[in-house]
Amino acid sequence: MAEFSDFFEDKIIDHMLRAVAFTPPATLYLALYTTAPTDAGGGTEVSGGAYARQSFTLTVASGGASSNSADITFPTATAAWGTVVACAIWDNAATPNMLMWSNLDASKTVTTGDTFKINAGDLDITVD
Repeated sequence: MAEFSDFFEDKIIDHMLRAVAFTPPATLYLALYTTAPTDAGGGTEVSGGAYARQSFTLTVASGGASSNSADITFPTATAAWGTVVACAIWDNAATPNMLMWSNLDASKTVTTGDTFKINAGDLDITVD
């Protein structure tokens, strides 16, 4: 993941530097995009065709890095999803708060009958 959302940046600063409590989400969800979001949000999330955000867990961070601990497999597309160019981590299966986002290393066109999967260890999150 390359970018923290404005929402998450504010929460980190408030928590770490202003002693404002922040409870991390109990579950993380990955969303797919055909137009990338920005730190402020937006973008075009995939919709329809059996698409749904998928929950996932991360490995224990080491050296400022973590990754998905298991495969993240989205439902088989029952209609074309378009070309997936980015993904984002959310704190909820529907809305409300995007935490971070990134463009994919390679875009992927998802057509009817395709399954989009990110293999264990391939969703890399680093803080430099």
